[in-house]
Amino acid sequence: MEEERLAEIIGKNLTRLRKMANMTQLELAEKLNYSDKSVSKWEQGNGIPDVRILIQLKELFGVSLDDLVTEHTEHEVLPHSTKLRNRVIITVLSVGLSWLVAVVCFVLLMMIGEGALGYEWLAFLFAVPVSAIVVLVFSCIWHWKWIRILSVSVLIWTAIGCIYLVVYALTNWVQNLWYLFLIGIPLQILALIYFVWRKGAHFRG
Repeated sequence: MEEERLAEIIGKNLTRLRKMANMTQLELAEKLNYSDKSVSKWEQGNGIPDVRILIQLKELFGVSLDDLVTEHTEHEVLPHSTKLRNRVIITVLSVGLSWLVAVVCFVLLMMIGEGALGYEWLAFLFAVPVSAIVVLVFSCIWHWKWIRILSVSVLIWTAIGCIYLVVYALTNWVQNLWYLFLIGIPLQILALIYFVWRKGAHFRG
């Protein structure tokens, strides 16, 4: 990559991050112990900060060096804290949507059956494993390892719990029904082994 092009990319990223942090060039310069003229020069692409300054900028804005020196679209370069907050909000909204669907199903069942069916509450029951699936999908996309493990565990046990309660609600059959939960034990062990193996494979790679 040509030096001029690199300086232009760094300048754009630096400008964007500084404005997102609500900082002036002077305020940024004071934090770096440099003059505001130097900051202005970098942002205009007329020079490249040395490695020490790039490391300071990385730590100051909570981004990686790659975020500073790589060309991005307007909303790609975000501080890690901002990225995390946005991802958490997206996940929470998606889980909330699952529960909204459950409420709609509950209301429709109540209206259709006038509450006489007695199974309307199952809509909320199934919202739990569905929520676990939603969290699992996002944790895979954003590499939230511990959240992924937790969501798989929640999915295993709530899915079994749903089966248990549905069978009980529809048939009132309870004899030896608790054996269903024994299925969750090997599933949970297999899930943990898989995640431990993936972690070990990652380190070996």
